[in-house]
Amino acid sequence: MSSIKKEKIIKIRDASAEDLKAITRIYNHAVINTTATFDTRPKTLKSQQDWFRNRSGRYPVIVADGNSGVAGWASLSKWSDRYAYKNTAKISVYVDKDSQGMGIGNLLMSGIIKLAKKNKFHAVIAGIAEGNKISIHLHKKYGFFHTGVLKEVGFKFNRYIDVHLMQLVLD
Repeated sequence: MSSIKKEKIIKIRDASAEDLKAITRIYNHAVINTTATFDTRPKTLKSQQDWFRNRSGRYPVIVADGNSGVAGWASLSKWSDRYAYKNTAKISVYVDKDSQGMGIGNLLMSGIIKLAKKNKFHAVIAGIAEGNKISIHLHKKYGFFHTGVLKEVGFKFNRYIDVHLMQLVLD
């Protein structure tokens, strides 16, 4: 067993500007290697600083802080700029490649859903690329239900990819 598998998560906490390097590293791994995001070019630290400045109030970013630093992060974002969607958020959860399979996704999901409730969202929506069975399982575990499939809406790694929409109604 590798030493990374023994890591204990110290806490789930609000992200700070000091966490952006780790958040960017974790996200860029997903950009380059997975369909967890449909971004196709890695983010720069500067672009992530701009992104982070727009995260506050109802749209937080949290991190899983472990013995060896940030092991994952989660956020809430606007589902749409249209006012009627003001009580609906989009959820994102990313776990460091070396920290997967240790329950970090569960901790982040639990933490970000608590914040969604605290921030008085009515619904939270996830868009999950086809084939991401782990993410679908995690969302189902927290009460998300399947609402539909957007057929072939993403193009990455030389193929069209479906997106499964899942929703959690909070109240």
